[in-house]
Amino acid sequence: MAISQEDVLDALRRVHDPQLNRDVVSLNMVQEVAIDGDSVSLTIILATPASPARDAIAQDVTTALREAGAGSVTLNWGTREPGSAPPEEDKQIPGVKHILAIASNKGGVGKTTVAVNLAVSLARGGASVGLIDADITGPNIPTMFGLTAGFQAESEQGLHPISRFGVKLVSIGFIVPREAPVVWRGPMIGTAVRQLIHDVQWGELDYLLIDLPPGTSDAPMSMAQEAPIAGAIIVTTPQQVALEDAAKAVAMFEKLDVPIFGIVENMSYFITPDTSQRVEIFGHGGGRAAAEQQGVDFLGEIPLATEVREGGDSGQPISEGQPDSDVAQAFTEIGEKVAAKLSALGLLQV
Repeated sequence: MAISQEDVLDALRRVHDPQLNRDVVSLNMVQEVAIDGDSVSLTIILATPASPARDAIAQDVTTALREAGAGSVTLNWGTREPGSAPPEEDKQIPGVKHILAIASNKGGVGKTTVAVNLAVSLARGGASVGLIDADITGPNIPTMFGLTAGFQAESEQGLHPISRFGVKLVSIGFIVPREAPVVWRGPMIGTAVRQLIHDVQWGELDYLLIDLPPGTSDAPMSMAQEAPIAGAIIVTTPQQVALEDAAKAVAMFEKLDVPIFGIVENMSYFITPDTSQRVEIFGHGGGRAAAEQQGVDFLGEIPLATEVREGGDSGQPISEGQPDSDVAQAFTEIGEKVAAKLSALGLLQV
């Protein structure tokens, strides 16, 4: 029995995006509907290619159309460009859809480890991803991706992106030898961040992550002034002092008019290799408590694991080297939550 286009749309009005709780028709996610007898082909438009809602939507769409009389369903996928441009034209980065800041208020919490593995996880999920090492005085991204510090110092191209594990990378460490200190005052750091954002040919990216230095210094201020930041992710550790540190980071981004996507608790717990016992070496719950106190989302816990350290030292992040491990899955779940937030923003801008 033939099925009409109105039958298709009526059926799909009962399918809701799980993040927004609105139907896919009113969100303009349904496009290119083609009907041949009882065979239906259509395209579902997502705001981000790594959207965790994709599998649930696919199942619900197929079920709804079969119940409406479709004999076969062919489902294609597309992505939507951001719905709004920043007010200042000079802030835009050509080809870049979403910019995310990874930040902390203090050093030593594993912020770069989170940035690196989050970038790799998003890339493994099918997104095109870039990563800026904006920690000008302490660039660690070359080491964590297995690249020799200073390897672009003599390049005729100058500083330019390098692709590793599906992620486009740029770091001041590409042109500065490992042993050479970067002794710069604030204005020079601000200029360097500006150049990393705007003087690099990034191409088409779904996400550009910026790994910021710790604290409330020139780098985050320059970043917020120079680029349309979709949101910031705050990395902290489990101690109760995390409440104070996370509060300062949240307050800084609020002053900069940058939305807070949530807080990640790194080094949350340790699983002993011999007994598989969970040990909370640094305490537990500071990150979640900080999120609740500040009224932002808690994005997840990353355990303290030897494999994470080994991956960073060897230049193969755990999300690439051991993608099925529990730690890598924790990064994947955080990436899915971030993608869901961006997807919701993009769809609501329709």
